[in-house]
Amino acid sequence: MQSSMKRGVRRMIQIAIVSSLASAAWLPSAFAAQAGDSHIDAVETQAHADWRETMAHSAAPAEGCYQADYPSILWKQVGCNVAPARFHSIPPHPHAHPTALARGATQTTGNGNDYAIQTSTLIKSTTGTFPSVTGVTSEQGVGVPAFGGGGILGPNEYTLQINSNFDGSTAACRSHSGCTVWQQFIYSPDYNVNGQAAVFMQYWLIGYGGTSCPSGFGSDGGGDCYKNSAAVAVPDIPATQLANLKLSGTVVSGGNDTVTFTNGTKAYSISGKDSVLYLAQVWKESEFNVVGNAGGSEAVFNSGSSVTVKVAVNDGSTATPTCAANSGTTGETNNFNLGNCTASGGSTPYIQFTESN
Repeated sequence: MQSSMKRGVRRMIQIAIVSSLASAAWLPSAFAAQAGDSHIDAVETQAHADWRETMAHSAAPAEGCYQADYPSILWKQVGCNVAPARFHSIPPHPHAHPTALARGATQTTGNGNDYAIQTSTLIKSTTGTFPSVTGVTSEQGVGVPAFGGGGILGPNEYTLQINSNFDGSTAACRSHSGCTVWQQFIYSPDYNVNGQAAVFMQYWLIGYGGTSCPSGFGSDGGGDCYKNSAAVAVPDIPATQLANLKLSGTVVSGGNDTVTFTNGTKAYSISGKDSVLYLAQVWKESEFNVVGNAGGSEAVFNSGSSVTVKVAVNDGSTATPTCAANSGTTGETNNFNLGNCTASGGSTPYIQFTESN
């Protein structure tokens, strides 16, 4: 079936290109050639975008790490890496007002102060993109004193994160009072080694209590437990190319959760069992943004940068979601000021907002 789809996509591209060339045939030869090239470029660009959207929602055949190259829509299994135990911070007080969370830090977006898409039905998948990026010429990851100055710091050190709500309890909490689950879908440059990024999921048991965590989980020293999934190796990509990047997270009750990252003509994914946290039972809110690279750090962009953020979901409905302010759940930040947020329903409900400095 996938091979037939692939042939169909190629055939449609060929037809579109031929039609475009035919429509330009009446023009003088020089202009016709230029118009033909322009149409071909536009068709190819759209074909790439359609392919990335397809891969963002294509389930991997099993647990593990995968890669795909345009125009193939077949996932090819690749080796997985172990993701080191550094963690992506949560706000110090999950239910406090964002101004209380900042604790003197310099960030303007993140650490609670962010928009999230909120739905009335369970989320099956979330996809984050940057439809417009202007003025970005540099980015620097810097430490934040409130979090001990930690993280992966330096030029082009940032993460893309899709973060769930952390107000739902599941069987993963093992009946610990006050425990809730939180899951992150992450793209992180230089996470394993310098020059190589990692795509993985990070699982949290918030408020599990004490320092004794379930097998496989480590303690953050504050009563929370966390662990990473395996990671798929991907290229480091400079922050100036944010507009080309797409990150998606998918959950399947009784099946596998997947994080998928696409850039240009490459797609990468890692899948693991939903039963680690049972997120599929409680996922009703998603934050997506570009923020610091682990340890509560901040992604500092050059002055004059502006980024449009789009967060789309599949929640089994066409209802207009809520654009929830002050609803971020990660402790990492950036130096943008948030603009207005709009929400739209339909076959793929989404919210969209602009942030700039």
